[in-house]
Amino acid sequence: MKTYLDCIPCFIEQSLWVSRLTTTDERKIRKVLDEIGMMIKDISFNSSPPEIARLVYKKIGEILNVYDPYKEIKEECTQTALKLYPFLKKEVEQSNDRLLTAIRVSIAGNVIDFGANRNFELEKEIDEILKKDFAICKYEEFKEYLESTDEILYIGDNAGETVFDRILIEELNKSITYVVRGRPVINDATYEDAVKAGLDKVATIVSSGTDAPGTVLETTNEEFKKIYNNAKFIISKGQGNYEALSEERGPIFFLLKVKCPVIAKDIGVKDGDIILKVAKDTKRIN
Repeated sequence: MKTYLDCIPCFIEQSLWVSRLTTTDERKIRKVLDEIGMMIKDISFNSSPPEIARLVYKKIGEILNVYDPYKEIKEECTQTALKLYPFLKKEVEQSNDRLLTAIRVSIAGNVIDFGANRNFELEKEIDEILKKDFAICKYEEFKEYLESTDEILYIGDNAGETVFDRILIEELNKSITYVVRGRPVINDATYEDAVKAGLDKVATIVSSGTDAPGTVLETTNEEFKKIYNNAKFIISKGQGNYEALSEERGPIFFLLKVKCPVIAKDIGVKDGDIILKVAKDTKRIN
């Protein structure tokens, strides 16, 4: 997905928010905004938003000398999600379609996003998403691919959301490779965050190597590229991964809640919709 003009205010607003999270020094904050503004004026709109966000957050880290400004927030989100784990498991176990409910649960976790959507009420969002109709739902294709393979590449998104992903992974009952970011960026999950969510008990955790808030393939490591290129079934969680992979070849299934009008327009849905979308050239299995 390319970058739109509407993305620019979002980059600036995120820069201000993370700067205030990190420091009270107004001079440093002003420097961040000045330098990000200068950087953005030269960006290519053919780049995806995660490609640009990667540079933005790298610059913020250099100016403020901070490695993981969201560390405490990520830990708090994971602990909150773990407290909800028994309730979420019960919702799946008592449902008429356990797999579809587990997919809903996984998407509900996608509201834990401190890039696009910081103002969320997690329990309220869970309740709504468990009842909400899908705007796009390629569930039959999803089940066909699930039945045809023993291995799944699952590309994760945010810390805390990892617990919701664990619910779906346990229901898939396949060999899962779970992918995390190579280093901290926004509240995206790293290896440490995934382990805290218990994903090491249900999946093999690997790092994509990227420091972008989305799987920008050009910035990933060789190990991930090999796994990705050989994958027969890929689950891509969240907006950042959709932005980075939306033009890639299948079989990729995108699971997300739309939290941005730009992405809503790109997909052809409404802001707030939930999506189980398949990559354009992914073929039905006959």
